[in-house]
Amino acid sequence: MAVREKTQYKGVFFREEVRLGSETQLERVYYVRYRTGGREAKVIEERVGRETEGMTAARANQIRADRARGREQSNREKRAATEAARLADISRPSIARLWALYRESLPDRKRWETDESRYRLYISPMFADKTPDEIVTLDIDRLRQHMTKLGRNPATIRNVMDLLQRLIRFGAKKGLSRMPDMSRLYFNYPKVDSARTENMSPEQMQAYLRALDEEPDQHAAAFLRLALATGMRKNALLSLRWDDIDFDFGFITLRGEVAKKRVTERIPLSAAARAILKGIPRTTGEYVFPGKDGGPRHEFKKVAKRVKEKAGLPEDFRPLHGLRHTFASWLASSGEVDLYTLQRLLTHNSPQMTQRYAHLADSALQRAASVADKLFAPVADSKATLAKN
Repeated sequence: MAVREKTQYKGVFFREEVRLGSETQLERVYYVRYRTGGREAKVIEERVGRETEGMTAARANQIRADRARGREQSNREKRAATEAARLADISRPSIARLWALYRESLPDRKRWETDESRYRLYISPMFADKTPDEIVTLDIDRLRQHMTKLGRNPATIRNVMDLLQRLIRFGAKKGLSRMPDMSRLYFNYPKVDSARTENMSPEQMQAYLRALDEEPDQHAAAFLRLALATGMRKNALLSLRWDDIDFDFGFITLRGEVAKKRVTERIPLSAAARAILKGIPRTTGEYVFPGKDGGPRHEFKKVAKRVKEKAGLPEDFRPLHGLRHTFASWLASSGEVDLYTLQRLLTHNSPQMTQRYAHLADSALQRAASVADKLFAPVADSKATLAKN
């Protein structure tokens, strides 16, 4: 160990030590030695800084005086204070803390991008340092007003509010915080038009299929064709593995680990879907639509948007989710598929979710009922002949 060298200041000394980042150059490292006051007086010796950090004997002497008088914490006291603050932060159920624990509690969830974006952009700036007990209804109203001013649509605002409420409920469920009383904290969700559905006319469908045929990326085109042929959700399609497809018995398994409902279900493999899957070149990987790393591909947004625009579909037609609605709308309006069967095909949780297609099914029933008009055609024709005579 280097020899201790005195300075002109009492209780201040230095040692010649190797400079950081160098193997041979030396520099002074200053230390102070002082006695604390009070009944439990003790002698403390500690390092205060390097010469390359701007430390001098005079500065070290001032630090020694401040610490001896209690004006400045010693290094040990600073470490203790830092640790106490860390432990306090861990035990304090702030929204930031709950978000971190919430993420840790769902290690198998593969896609956090949407919730991460909602938290980072809207929740963290306003609520990161607050605990659930410190949040009141007025805070929620301010969040909603802020997002409205930013031009966010009601569905986006609702999803952000829902994530915040999920974090609060998570804290209560894990015993980290209390569930706030509704009289203090109420989530007044904006109304969302959940009945919105996209559909394609026969002419639009032909244009869309032509755009798919002309798409340079035929692997991505197959993804869009399969979405249209099965009505499967985007995440379920992206996570589809070859062993999920039973070509012999004609079923596709939607694994619970990637399904929206977290329940494993099966949907029939139609002739169109079978042909699309048979046309996809198989790789050594397990996924039908593999990414560069061998795992599932993460998105087809650019291609979906390009095909939509080439087909001339309306601006508000959603490039991916609109295909699921088109699948459901065509089946409902065919008159050959009842709403219960459609609910099973779409893997909806409840009949209410499928009810948005009821008017299409009603139209099909009306067309079917109009067939009976032909029974009265001969009567109408005979009356018209008698009237002329």
